[in-house]
Amino acid sequence: MVIIIGAGPIGLATAIELKKRDIQAKIIERGCLVNSIFHYPKDMTFFSTSERLEIGGVPFISHNDKPTRREALEYYRRAAESYDLDVHLYEEVQDVEGSDQSFAVKTDQGTYQAQKIVVATGFYDIPKMMDIPGESLDKVRHYYDEAHAYAWQDLLVIGGGNSAVDAALQTYRSHANVTLAVRDDDIKESVKYWVKPDIRNRIKNDEITGYFNTEVKEIKPKEVVLDTPNGTKTIPNDFVLAMTGYQPNFELMTKFGIELSDDKDKMPIYDDHSLETNRGGMYVAGVVCGGMDTSSLFIENTRVHAEHIANDIERKLP
Repeated sequence: MVIIIGAGPIGLATAIELKKRDIQAKIIERGCLVNSIFHYPKDMTFFSTSERLEIGGVPFISHNDKPTRREALEYYRRAAESYDLDVHLYEEVQDVEGSDQSFAVKTDQGTYQAQKIVVATGFYDIPKMMDIPGESLDKVRHYYDEAHAYAWQDLLVIGGGNSAVDAALQTYRSHANVTLAVRDDDIKESVKYWVKPDIRNRIKNDEITGYFNTEVKEIKPKEVVLDTPNGTKTIPNDFVLAMTGYQPNFELMTKFGIELSDDKDKMPIYDDHSLETNRGGMYVAGVVCGGMDTSSLFIENTRVHAEHIANDIERKLP
């Protein structure tokens, strides 16, 4: 038995590869199926084409060149059903005891025995905090859902990546008064190519107020304080969307005994080919492998993890 922690695309892909090798696998997920994708903005469109998001050889057919969040949710449900995967949702893993070939996985609903463990928990559950005064106010959100709630409100969007740009454009078109604060001198190069001209033109035309090389110093109940190249500016504010990124659950990995690198990226220590960590019999898979460097790993370039892990487990099981 292999326990896979996390029912994201790579967790599902790993279970599929194990099933192809007649190895029993159980997936345990503290949220819903592909929980991270579920919490993406409702109108989100993927950067990748549908075939690059496929797992297990199940075709992903979308209506347009780029699939939507809704299409991805339906696809991964269908993939899990196609292989009749054993998925336990809304169950949280609390600890893993024992050793290789004889693990005890403790959850909030029971204990399971496993020979191998795969940690595929992603990085979308824990936002990167700014650690500034006022960040804990109710009006501050680290996740963006949809635009309607911000109509006719003074909204500050923080960040220069895809999430921030999408939120700024969508809320602007829902009649929010949008200010975009970016710590760098331009939006990120990784922003979707068809979106870049749109955000740049909205800023150029003063339809969205853009502050670059800017840090948010303080969030107040009805204002925000910005540190700009032209000095400190205080502007009216009703809501803040802090699109500052997310990070893996380092506390959980440390609790499992997985060593992390000493540099700022905090990458888990694992074998480059098998993806087995320093704790024998425990593997990491998917974007969690990148540590804090969450911009380098995606579904499309980590799908191969599933096959590498399944091959290594097949070789090592008695």
